[in-house]
Amino acid sequence: MSAREISQQIIDCFKNGGKLLLAGCGGSAAESQHFAAELVGKFEHKRKALPAIALTTDSSILTAISNDWGFSYVFSRQIEALGNPKDLVIGISTSGKSHSVINAKLTAEEYGLTYIDLPRQGNSTAKIQEYQLKLIHDICRLVERAYL
Repeated sequence: MSAREISQQIIDCFKNGGKLLLAGCGGSAAESQHFAAELVGKFEHKRKALPAIALTTDSSILTAISNDWGFSYVFSRQIEALGNPKDLVIGISTSGKSHSVINAKLTAEEYGLTYIDLPRQGNSTAKIQEYQLKLIHDICRLVERAYL
């Protein structure tokens, strides 16, 4: 999917009263938080805050789920608790093999939420992360323009 296609899905989600839920591990967890911060705060322009939540930030929830259910369920349990069919989930992974992100996708689909796997391009983790960061910035720029 292109930045334009993803941003349009996010805009449609927000206009329909939904929120964006973001999931990723390691560097992708940091990008999830970065993505949410750009939408809730601002990217390049002052505008209304937009409803985005990184599912990577609540240490009590993360550790409780990991302890009681296993780390593979750290995002899926939060989607079950916080998600509704108007919401959009974006999974960020450099490998596409993260069990917790795969389970986020399965749970999103089970509960009727739209799921997008952030595209990967590159032949190394670093190149994929660089591509995804640029993609996130392009998406934020397009989403933000819809609210100016």
